[in-house]
Amino acid sequence: MLHHMTSEPEQQIGVGTQDAFQRLWTPHRMAYIQGENKPTGPGADDGCPFCSIPAKSDEDGLVIKRGEQVYAVLNLYPYNGGHLMVVPYRHVADYTDLTVAETAELGELTKQAMTALRAASGAHGFNIGMNQGTVAGAGIAAHLHQHIVPRWGGDTNFMPVVGHTRVLPQLLADTRKMLAEAWPTA
Repeated sequence: MLHHMTSEPEQQIGVGTQDAFQRLWTPHRMAYIQGENKPTGPGADDGCPFCSIPAKSDEDGLVIKRGEQVYAVLNLYPYNGGHLMVVPYRHVADYTDLTVAETAELGELTKQAMTALRAASGAHGFNIGMNQGTVAGAGIAAHLHQHIVPRWGGDTNFMPVVGHTRVLPQLLADTRKMLAEAWPTA
């Protein structure tokens, strides 16, 4: 597809007044906006993707690492390349409801994820956190998950700010393979 690109603006029928901007389409974002893969209710049997992922192969589920209590998985709708989450196997919503073992392993896999992301992509920093409850921004509030978003100097540009578009340089399957290979052996 890229071999047809030029530096000259192309006539784009149906996009409004012709201007000097080329359009970068990200139709995969519409799936997220429309609620694809979101549970129909709060229970584990209500279509919770975090409950169904562990039954899939690592490749199909985008799982990078499986622990005893939690697993690391790529985010289907990432903010940056390499954006992953650490998720308990148990369907639990609130951080205070995690067991001591779940809390410890969640912390350990977070550390391992940072190590793998630094080794695989040279990440300069990270945003790490979880949104507790729908009002706090949790897309899937019924199943706790911690986000680990790698950051690089200058990675925020006009695309997300003005264009409301994320530009990701790699397919999720390739990112999963790269991080699985870079994951530290503990």
